[in-house]
Amino acid sequence: MSAPQLLEGRIISAHGRHYVVEFPDGSQRHCFPRGKKAGAAVGDRVRIAPQGRDEGAIDAILPRTNLLFRSDEMRTKQFAANVDQLLIVVAVEPTFADDLVGRALAGAWSADIEPIIILNKVDIQNGLEAARARLAAVRALGVPVIELSALDRETVLAALGQRLIGKTTLLLGQSGMGKSTLLNALVPDADAPTREYSSALDMGRHTTTSTRLYHLPPPGGDLIDSPGFQAFGLQHLSGTDILRGFPEFTQHIERCRFYNCTHRREPGCGVVEALQAGEIDPGRYALYQRILEESEAAQQRY
Repeated sequence: MSAPQLLEGRIISAHGRHYVVEFPDGSQRHCFPRGKKAGAAVGDRVRIAPQGRDEGAIDAILPRTNLLFRSDEMRTKQFAANVDQLLIVVAVEPTFADDLVGRALAGAWSADIEPIIILNKVDIQNGLEAARARLAAVRALGVPVIELSALDRETVLAALGQRLIGKTTLLLGQSGMGKSTLLNALVPDADAPTREYSSALDMGRHTTTSTRLYHLPPPGGDLIDSPGFQAFGLQHLSGTDILRGFPEFTQHIERCRFYNCTHRREPGCGVVEALQAGEIDPGRYALYQRILEESEAAQQRY
């Protein structure tokens, strides 16, 4: 008896070790990784061995352009693979965490993913100017900051529609920022497949812990929705990866006296000189120090 022919598809949803793989003809199969380790993420292109009518085993993960994930002392959590751009959703209220925004930006840049910030709930006037002021440092870096109310679908489509065409976009944000409302504005039938997915793969429990890829209405594009988060560890990043997450350092690094400068206490550091001259935002620099210290501590543990 010959082995079943392998098929190639794309993971469109993930919950633990359960995956849904979509194929070029639009058909789908519920798939599981071989062995104990999962490793696959939504957006991955995979090769699977069919099992029965609608299941399969993931035989291989095909080469990726990137993988965005977070890690801390406790766990590693993959967001998505093969992503073109990242929509970081913040809001006028509740108050968003500057630290998490900075970490999401660093994670995106280190993986060569273009970040865009969505400032949601701009219809709430009390607190709007304060939110704008807190985003001024990243706006100064050239990161697009798009202001909207996710409740106004026409405004959402006008602001984001052209940016999403033909791209795979990851939607990321703290809990409570209105990410689900934004998703529903962009993908009107998103609620139905979410219920269908959670019922099929997790028996209706813990629906907020799943990640899913949605196909946008014409003219097209793909949107990956991920669970809300309250922490964004980057302990897996190397020193070089971390520096890619702070592109404003690049021109100043050329003036560093030492080639292996960590841009903290070394004499003749171009980054520290730029910080002292007011050319680098102190909050961004403090975040760089925190991420680097966390990464070094993680390396010592392992």
